Amino acid sequence: MGNRLFQEARQFVNSAKSAFPSEQASAVAVAQNALSSAYANSTRAEQAQLAEMQAELDQLT
Repeated sequence: MGNRLFQEARQFVNSAKSAFPSEQASAVAVAQNALSSAYANSTRAEQAQLAEMQAELDQLT
């Protein structure tokens, strides 16, 4: 079934990327929290993908 925290982090990052500008800052904060939670419980391959997601969030701010 996969890593639930990883899947949630991906979902929150996608939500932040498509959020309205007025909601984007809070959506990015939620996504960053989800990324942090997922990182500790993920494989190295997932950690690499999480780092890419973090870079995507960094481009939004």
